[in-house]
Amino acid sequence: MIILNHKDIPSDKLYIISNTEDIKKTPPNSIVLFNYDISILKYCFSNNIEYSVNINSIKEAIFANNLGAKYIISKKELAIQLQPVVQNYLFDSKNIAKINDINEIEQLALKEVDGVIL
Repeated sequence: MIILNHKDIPSDKLYIISNTEDIKKTPPNSIVLFNYDISILKYCFSNNIEYSVNINSIKEAIFANNLGAKYIISKKELAIQLQPVVQNYLFDSKNIAKINDINEIEQLALKEVDGVIL
């Protein structure tokens, strides 16, 4: 299981952006993070920019996976619903659930969710 943003576990650093211009302000080889926006997805895909995306639906997750997202991040409930789709279609993207409490990791591990972000 992937654990992002935990103080004791090293992980990828994600740089929050809101448009393609913000990407220029991030360090080289950064992983950018943004709310689902098809134009930013396509820009990152076309320019080989590693990215993570906050999604609100299974359809958005499917599009993000097809456009090369490294991490697909969603609320815990959606991540649990999404996991069978991720496994069935062998997503390259990792399904990441947003959590507030480290104790939620066990529940998500039992649901076979790929990872969590605090």
